[in-house]
Amino acid sequence: MKLNKTISLLLLTLAFSSYTQANDQYSPPWQHGQNNDAITRGLSFTVPDADNLADFHGNPQNPALSLYVGGNYFFAMAPLVKAFEDKYPEYRGKLYWETLPPGLLIRQMRNGGTVTVGNMTWNRQADVFLAGLKKVNEGIEEGLLVGPAVPYVTNKLTIMVSKGNPKNIAGLKDLGKKDIQLAMPNPEFEGVARQIKSSLEKVGGKQLVNAVYKDKVGQGSSTLTHIHHRQTPLWIMQGKADAGVTWLSEAIFQQKVGHPIEHVVIPDDQNTQAVYAGALAKNTQHPEAAQRWLQFITSPEAITIFQSYGFEPYKP
Repeated sequence: MKLNKTISLLLLTLAFSSYTQANDQYSPPWQHGQNNDAITRGLSFTVPDADNLADFHGNPQNPALSLYVGGNYFFAMAPLVKAFEDKYPEYRGKLYWETLPPGLLIRQMRNGGTVTVGNMTWNRQADVFLAGLKKVNEGIEEGLLVGPAVPYVTNKLTIMVSKGNPKNIAGLKDLGKKDIQLAMPNPEFEGVARQIKSSLEKVGGKQLVNAVYKDKVGQGSSTLTHIHHRQTPLWIMQGKADAGVTWLSEAIFQQKVGHPIEHVVIPDDQNTQAVYAGALAKNTQHPEAAQRWLQFITSPEAITIFQSYGFEPYKP
């Protein structure tokens, strides 16, 4: 009897371990702690899909520089921060950054930097805001940011699919098919949805835009995300979606880390380009560090890091 109980307990432990390893592999955060600038970390407690703060990095208590970064390049931040700290060693281990959709970051700024995740609430105002050029200019017009905006790189769209492309998706037009399950960025607060709609219209007119963002949403074959830069690949890997339109850089990152993700190229005449820019927060507490980051982000060192993920330098 005791032997049977021991075997059962061992099998249960192995099953849980296998489940945990699978979730660790495919659930964010995907950088295994390297996107955390804090040197002293104390208790490490991360349970994938249960207790997980993937879009908040470093220590929010008295950082030397606080960055609000549009989540479209969360994966590039660790090498960017390292390069910045190599140039300015006095900031090593003292940066804090968030990588949420720009619309949500703007909401946080309107709330004085206060944010709540689960049962935790904290306050950390931005020193620098980085997102699409249009969103940055809107922040300047609203008085949340101080101009001028500083553009630095561009990006373009792609169609993210599961490895092997089992649904044989050939292009944007296929996304309107009823048997294709989609994960699409939410137009309410994700600026990339504007570019996606523009590209869909180039291919299939308003009919294709409505099919993807209205008809299929109503039918349940298109699900709108809330943090698209993590949810789209996660849902594809979990089998909840067949495809989703993302930035090219996001698909390249997924392939770099070995996830079972591929992408379908969108031709240039159907694609829509985004320009990324930054600006000082009006109430920055660290103006010198903020100016240094805006200068660094256009430097050859930073541009080289961006290019490794498919971004291109901004050319006026």
